[in-house]
Amino acid sequence: MNTVVLSEKSNHSSIYFAILMTVLAIVGILIIYHKTVGSMVDTWYRSETYAHGFLILPFVIYMVWTKRKNIVTLNHQPNLSALFGLFVLGVLWLIAELASVQVVMQYAVVAMLPIVVAVILGYRIMFFLAFPLAYLFFAVPFGDILIPPLINFTADFTVSALQLSGIPVYREGTFFSLPTGNWSVVEACSGLRYLIASVTLGTLFAYLTYRSFIKRMIFIAFSIIVPIIANGIRAYLIVMTGHLSDMQLAVGVDHLIYGWVFFGFVMLILFWVGSLWREDKANDDDSLRNDNRIIGDSDSVVSVKKTIFITSSVLAVALIWPIYAAHLEKDVDFVQPEFNFNYTEKNWRMVDDAVFDWRPIYIGSPGQFEAHFVNNENRRVSLFVTYYQNQRQGNELINSGNALVPEMDSPWKQVGERVQSSMVNSRNVTYRQAQLSSYYENLLVWRWFVLDNEDTVSPYMAKVILAKNRLLTDNDFGAEVIIVTPFGVQPDEAESVLQQFLEDMLPDISDSLDLVNGQ
Repeated sequence: MNTVVLSEKSNHSSIYFAILMTVLAIVGILIIYHKTVGSMVDTWYRSETYAHGFLILPFVIYMVWTKRKNIVTLNHQPNLSALFGLFVLGVLWLIAELASVQVVMQYAVVAMLPIVVAVILGYRIMFFLAFPLAYLFFAVPFGDILIPPLINFTADFTVSALQLSGIPVYREGTFFSLPTGNWSVVEACSGLRYLIASVTLGTLFAYLTYRSFIKRMIFIAFSIIVPIIANGIRAYLIVMTGHLSDMQLAVGVDHLIYGWVFFGFVMLILFWVGSLWREDKANDDDSLRNDNRIIGDSDSVVSVKKTIFITSSVLAVALIWPIYAAHLEKDVDFVQPEFNFNYTEKNWRMVDDAVFDWRPIYIGSPGQFEAHFVNNENRRVSLFVTYYQNQRQGNELINSGNALVPEMDSPWKQVGERVQSSMVNSRNVTYRQAQLSSYYENLLVWRWFVLDNEDTVSPYMAKVILAKNRLLTDNDFGAEVIIVTPFGVQPDEAESVLQQFLEDMLPDISDSLDLVNGQ
C-alpha cells in the first residue's frame, strides 16, 4: 500500500514539475518569436475583424483549467521524437520569414505550442487537450484571402435577389446601379467579420455542447454556411431599404448598425436551434479511466533532470531559426537603385504627360519608374515599373496594401480582372488583365511580377520564388510591371495596342530590370 501511495505522489510531483516546465517553454517560445507574436497582437488591436484574438488565450486557459484534475492523474511520458515536428515548424517559419508571409509565420509559431506539450508531457496529454490546443489557431488573424470570393458571392446574391424582386439592375463587377441610386460591395460588406465571429464562437459552442464528433462537425459547418448566406440576405435587405426609402435610410452608418443587429439575431437563432440537440457530459469519465490505467507504474516517473533537459532542448531548437534569420538580414539603411530605361524601338516616342490621372498604389519605399508613350497612330500607353530590394514587412512587393485602386474615396473602380497569355516575340507572356473605369475614361491594364529572372502573375508563387531566392542566392529583388492604355466602350482594340507595345518594348524592359537587379 505504501509503495502505491509513494508512486502516486512521485507521479503527481513529476507531472506538476513537467507542467511548470511546459508553461515556461511556451512562454520562452513566445519571447523568442516576440516579433511574430507582436504582429498578431497588433492586428487584433488595429482590426475589428480580428479583435476576437484577445479572447482566444483566456478561452484556452479556461478550458485547460477545467481539465486540470484529469491532467494530473494522467501518466505523462515525454517524447523527444516530437522535436522533429518543432524542427519542421522552425524551417517553415524561416521560409515564411524570408518570403515575408506573415500569416504563415504566425501559424508556425502557434503550431509550436501543441508540439511543446507533446515533447515535454507526451502525446497522451496533448491528445487529451487536443481541442483547447487546436483552438489556439483562431488567434491567427487569417481571412483576408476570403474577401474577394465573399464580395463576389454577396454581389451575386444581392443582384439576383433584386432582379427576382422585379427591380432593374445594371452591374459592373461589384458595382451596381438601381433607378434610385448606386451601390457597391466593398470589403466591409464582404461579411468576413460575421463569418470569423460565427466560426470562432460556433466551434467553441459545438465543443462545449456536444459529445458526438459528427454533431460537432455538423454544427461547425452550419456556423460557416449560415453567416455567408445571412450576409447576402443582409446586403439585399439594406439595398431594398435604401431603394424603397429613396436613398434616405440604410445609406450611412445606420446600415452597419442594421447589419450587426441582423447578424446578432441570426446567431441567436443558430445557437438556440443547436441547443435543442445538446448532449450532457455523461461519458467523459470512460476515457479518463482508460488513461489512468498505468498511473501506479513507478518506473514511468520522469526525473527532474530529464524534464529540464527536454525543456532546454525545446528552447534550443526553437532558438535556431530567429538567429539564422537575423544572420541573413541585410542593412536596413538601403537606398533603391535607379531604374534607367533605354529603349531602342522607333515606333514609340516618349511624351511628358499621361492622358489620365490614375496611378497604382504601393506601400513602403520602392523604386518607381513611370513613362508615357505614343505611337505613329497616336495610341497612348503608360509604363509603370515598381521594384523592391531588401524586402521587409511593410516594404514588400506582395502586400494587400499594393493595389490598382483604393477601396474608398477614388474616382476609379476596378470592374474586372482575369489571367491571360499572349505570344510576344516567340515567347509566351502571362499577365493579369484588369479593367478600370471612372466617370470619364476606361483603362485596360496588363500587369505581372518579375522576381530575379522569373515571371509570375500569382502573388502566392511570387512569395515562394522570393523565399527560394533569398535562401539560395540572397537575392530578394522583386518588381511589378504594368502597362496601361485607354479605351472606349470595348477593350478589344486596346488589347492589340498593348500587344504591339509588348512586342516592341518587352526586350528593353527586361534588360533594364536586369540592370537594376544587378546593382
